[in-house]
Amino acid sequence: MKKKILIIERDQYIQDIVSLILTEAGYIAITSKSDEDILQEILTLMPDGILLDIIKPTKEGTKMCLIIKETENTKDIPVIVLSTHPNSMAIKEICADDVLTKPFDIDELIAILDKQFT
Repeated sequence: MKKKILIIERDQYIQDIVSLILTEAGYIAITSKSDEDILQEILTLMPDGILLDIIKPTKEGTKMCLIIKETENTKDIPVIVLSTHPNSMAIKEICADDVLTKPFDIDELIAILDKQFT
C-alpha cells in the first residue's frame, strides 16, 4: 500500500518538485502551503508521514512540529523537516524525526522517507 506524505512547504516551486519526486518514488503526495488549521488538516488526512518546512530552529519556528508531536492522534506520524537554516539539525533534538537541509539530494530525501517505514 502506498504511503501518504503531507508536504507543508511555503515555496510553491519546492512543493511541486517534492510532490513530483515522491509520486515518482511510489508515494502519495499531498500538499499544503499554510500553517493555519494544519493540525485539523493532518487529523483529517492522517498521513503516514509529514515533510515540514521550518525556517529557523526557534520556539516559534518549531511550533507546528511540536504541536504535531504533542497531539495524541498525530504524535507517531514521522515528521521530516526541510530547512535552509545552518543550525537546522537542532530541530531534530527539539521535535523532528529527521532533518534534511535544503538544497537536498533527491536520493537522500527518498532514503530518509523509506527509513521511516521499514
